[in-house]
Amino acid sequence: MIIREATQSDANGIAKVHVDCWRSTYDGIVPGDFLADLSYHEAEKFWRDVLIDSDIQGFVYVAENDAGQIVGYIAGGPEREGNRPYEGEFYSIYILKEFQGQSIGRSLIAAASKQLLQSGLKSVMLWTFAVNPYRGFFESLGGKVVSEETIEIGGSRLVQVAYGWSDVSELVAKSD
Repeated sequence: MIIREATQSDANGIAKVHVDCWRSTYDGIVPGDFLADLSYHEAEKFWRDVLIDSDIQGFVYVAENDAGQIVGYIAGGPEREGNRPYEGEFYSIYILKEFQGQSIGRSLIAAASKQLLQSGLKSVMLWTFAVNPYRGFFESLGGKVVSEETIEIGGSRLVQVAYGWSDVSELVAKSD
């Protein structure tokens, strides 16, 4: 498995992971109509814009298998709300279901954490749904629930929680 920084040509592969993971992970959590309406084309356009925009201060890393298929990704950068004690944020992390349990998530977290440190961001947080079946992964890396909020997706109100790490270097050590 190769972990590397994403390029513009990865937009299609990232979009596939993005849509497929939302559909498999959040089935029964997020309204079915919302999941059915997710579009590979729209997701690819979004990721292409992210990867092209030189003004964005964030980063995207991908996990690529031996066949050259993108099987996971992580996106992150500076914390987006500007009102939290955490300097950095993991915006999203997803691994295709059939590739989970192979330490790919840990490898992606390690790469992203190193990038945060290189950018001078010493703490990090991420948001996930409170009912996300994979929350234990963040807890296994020492993440602590630091905030909670309710958001609306597809007409449903969903609770999301924020996990925080006050020292990214400790996260790097746990992920390597």
